Amino acid sequence: MKLIARRSLCIAAWLALLEAAAAAQTFHFIILGDRTGGAQPGVYEEVWKEAASEDPAFVVTPGDAIEGLDDATAEGEWRAIEEILEPYRRIPFYPAPGNHDIWSQASEKLFRRYMGHEPHYSFDYKQAHFTILDNSRSEQLSADELSFLEQDLRAHAAQPVKFIVSHRPSWLINVVVRNANFPLHQLAKKFGVETIIAGHVHAMQHVDLDGIHYISVPSAGGHLRATRRYEDGWFFGYIAGEVSGSEIRFQIKELKPPYGRGRVTGLDDWGAGGLVNRRAASAPRGGRPVLAASGSTPGT
Repeated sequence: MKLIARRSLCIAAWLALLEAAAAAQTFHFIILGDRTGGAQPGVYEEVWKEAASEDPAFVVTPGDAIEGLDDATAEGEWRAIEEILEPYRRIPFYPAPGNHDIWSQASEKLFRRYMGHEPHYSFDYKQAHFTILDNSRSEQLSADELSFLEQDLRAHAAQPVKFIVSHRPSWLINVVVRNANFPLHQLAKKFGVETIIAGHVHAMQHVDLDGIHYISVPSAGGHLRATRRYEDGWFFGYIAGEVSGSEIRFQIKELKPPYGRGRVTGLDDWGAGGLVNRRAASAPRGGRPVLAASGSTPGT
């Protein structure tokens, strides 16, 4: 009986170690969309408030923090952003530069100073690798950016989970027409990238091409265009991500009143043209993230 009890204790201890190891490889993070491009008062502050309440490991964004486009007023705008972000300094923040953030050499220097990052860079968190690209001044990814991406992915090939983030969805037309023959996609396939994220459009969109999830992030304050209908992807909110082992799960979260209705959907509820699962639109906030799925016209 003592031997059986000892074996039971050993098994229990082994299972506890496995659970602890699995928990150590699970983390949550937040993806925020554009603040500007016609910033709506109070929205970005509310996005941060709701997102920070989830206690994420970090926040990543495809950019457009300031209205910008004017070297004379840009530094004042960055100082205003510092004030907004001050309550959340405990949360690591990884921005890509948007076209409203960098448009000149002077504005690039300000981005470096106030955001604390180069226009392109990468970082690891546990088993995940994020490559942040700069297409702030070009509709397409330049040859230099693609070269940086290839070198970065090769250097971090051992990381089991990989993301690519840029501001403009330079991939949008190709993925919507199901054309896999473009450099970004080929590099993503070669190095096992699962998720590619962009902003700029201000709408929630999603396309799965060859098992790679292309995501356009909903607005975090930039004005809503076109129909302004939730079902068409036009709403204020953010994306909550969870990485567990090699699995990635997402929840698409609309802001609570007065900026939204607090609806929560999964990635597979969205397509290139908006919500594909209309019943999901009435889903209450809560529940675990849903395994990764599907967004339309580039914005300004």
